[in-house]
Amino acid sequence: MTALLSRIFPVRPSQLRQHHVLGLKARNIHFLLEWNPRSFYPVLDDKVLTKGVCESHGVPVPETLLIIERAGDLRRMLGQIGEHPEFVIKPARGAGGRGVVVVVRHDDSNFETPNGQVLSLAELRYHILTVLCGCFSLGDHADRAIVEQRVVPHPVFEKLSVAGTPDIRVIVYRSVPMMAMLRLPTHASRGRGNLHQGAVGVGIQLETGRTFGGVYRERAVTVHPETGAPMENIELPHWPAIVEMATDLSQSLGAAYIGVDIVLDAKRGPLVLEANARPGLAIQTANRCGLLYPLQQVEERKGTQLVPSYKGRLTAPVPNSP
Repeated sequence: MTALLSRIFPVRPSQLRQHHVLGLKARNIHFLLEWNPRSFYPVLDDKVLTKGVCESHGVPVPETLLIIERAGDLRRMLGQIGEHPEFVIKPARGAGGRGVVVVVRHDDSNFETPNGQVLSLAELRYHILTVLCGCFSLGDHADRAIVEQRVVPHPVFEKLSVAGTPDIRVIVYRSVPMMAMLRLPTHASRGRGNLHQGAVGVGIQLETGRTFGGVYRERAVTVHPETGAPMENIELPHWPAIVEMATDLSQSLGAAYIGVDIVLDAKRGPLVLEANARPGLAIQTANRCGLLYPLQQVEERKGTQLVPSYKGRLTAPVPNSP
């Protein structure tokens, strides 16, 4: 993280604090441990349970086609998903995009992924068995596999969606939106939106929903690395609804510090993909500014002070723009 930030911010690692960059230790101690009750983690860490909370509160989510809980469920898999040409398989308790398989087309025997890889039915079943065994879950515990609809990207992403479905991550703290970024999958990331796997992160201005700049493989970029399409000044549709959806979900889940991942479906509009109890910090590089100052501002407005050692260092807000 320090190496990545030092390339984006024009400072040495020892000076990152002066730019209000939130580090991993400060995030964990002052925000996660302090404000996210441990009793809520079983729900936050399980996508099936999170989707249940969303549905009970009227928050739209991608359609669940099948939940596979045991090896015997594989016998009925084709019967329930065979009529769907596209779908996504993901571990219920996975993190960082591990174990996610996106299928863009199939003929019941061969299943093609966004990067052109073709998996046989036996290989797909084997992958699901590794999910059930907990190979991709937090703590390596036994898991469930979710098969859900593949989102059709909104036309606004026509030149930016090359190997998967873009999503929008919104960091919410104590019911206040803090920062947002657009995550663009690439062929290098195998259709996934995780920056550490090769996806592109693009900063979003919270007030307008317009994009600016971005980061790819530890470098600042302004055009998509695979298509050359500009990534700046894109106005994201449904932006007020996206921000409101993220805020409402954070309240419904009872977590004070949370990352909400939302996709824009061409037909249904914004859909919540998942909620992340430990959202990564690379969103700061995509936005060219640190998270610490806006978090501190929320504390001052709420009448508490979580990071007293930083109080004297805060002099002026870092703008949410390049």
